[in-house]
Amino acid sequence: MGCLGNLLWFIFGGFLSGLSWFLTGILWCITIIGIPVGLQCFKFASLSLFPFGKEVVYGGGAGSLILNIIWLIVSGLPLALEHLVLGVVLCITVIGIPFGMQQFKLAKLALMPFGAEVV
Repeated sequence: MGCLGNLLWFIFGGFLSGLSWFLTGILWCITIIGIPVGLQCFKFASLSLFPFGKEVVYGGGAGSLILNIIWLIVSGLPLALEHLVLGVVLCITVIGIPFGMQQFKLAKLALMPFGAEVV
């Protein structure tokens, strides 16, 4: 089921989500200081392309908190809003509910990506 879910996900919204994370990572990598943030974005772009069968575990310390605050102000809100809108649109139909739930998982990740680990 995970393989079929990932294939359908990629066609119906995963490509757009992954592209958003990838472009955000490129923008962060333009500056030398933002390279670690950009690399985190690339890691989550791969999650956004194929999220079924993967889980996000949150943790971290003070460094993660500071980076999450900066991230939220600069890039987190637009990505979270994108995932939230796509999730609501996908949840309109019964068939789209699993895909909408994945979008909501990615919206939470877009708000607090540092200290998160993909399992």
